[in-house]
Amino acid sequence: MQQFPNDPRQLEALLDYFSGAGVDCFLGDEPVDWFELTKVQQAHRAGGLSAGQPAAAARQSAPSMDYPGAGTNTAPAPRTPQPTPAEAPFAAPPALSGQSAVLPDKVVIDAARDLAASAASLEELRACLEAFEGCNLKLTAKTLVFADGNPDARLMFVGEAPGRDEDLQGLPFVGRSGQLLDRMLGAIGLDRGSAYIANVVPWRPPGNRTPTPQETEICKPFIVRQIELVDPDVLVFLGAASAKTLLGVQDGIRKMRGRWMRYKTGEREVAAIATYHPAYLLRSPLEKRLSWRDFLAIRQQLLNKAGTE
Repeated sequence: MQQFPNDPRQLEALLDYFSGAGVDCFLGDEPVDWFELTKVQQAHRAGGLSAGQPAAAARQSAPSMDYPGAGTNTAPAPRTPQPTPAEAPFAAPPALSGQSAVLPDKVVIDAARDLAASAASLEELRACLEAFEGCNLKLTAKTLVFADGNPDARLMFVGEAPGRDEDLQGLPFVGRSGQLLDRMLGAIGLDRGSAYIANVVPWRPPGNRTPTPQETEICKPFIVRQIELVDPDVLVFLGAASAKTLLGVQDGIRKMRGRWMRYKTGEREVAAIATYHPAYLLRSPLEKRLSWRDFLAIRQQLLNKAGTE
């Protein structure tokens, strides 16, 4: 049997991990058909279930909470688990109560592309993302992490996806990696007011896992449109994932970083460069010397652009 930690801090960290991974209930000894439960809940919301259903019948259909060792050494007789919304011990999470998961197919991707293209401003694009129901990450994330910084800035950073701190605050790069990014900007005489910061995926994946290719592809039209609307002079990819998604390259970050590339927005080409993600630099501080070179090159590129205007 799994032993849970006695230290409150370790227990809190474990619960936070489970919550971030999408765990929303405890398991019993009997299986629960969640697909059937979802159908029952949808029928209940649509008025398909009788409000006067006897409580005894509802209890009969609910899965048993008994288990061996709970006041008796005898296992209970098996029952057919068909919980009702009114008295089911395993309630669906609030985020799922009014929204169902979708299959990330071509239809959803095309719908995302059309919706993103319809936005004429960053405010409209944010509203489109808030109304978009095609990405299942929205079901588990607490907030939409759209962007931070100055939308009129000539410098734009793009990461892969938000983490826990970003999900709580609704802003990208506000945790430890974001604090390091602020110091890196300060080292070249800039700050968040001099840059615009966003992610390819605007919702936190459960447990900070890597977004799936389908999730990334669904969200891609929105970040593409976001770059078009900001129209920066210099585009910086934080980590290989965002560069691979938006540039279509397959090189690893070690081979890619420090090399100037061109990103096409549809109307013009933007100078683009990839550098190490700040989260990686926290784990590998010796690589900061290479990121320092990249940021010096970014500053020089901004100066060159300003000199030609």
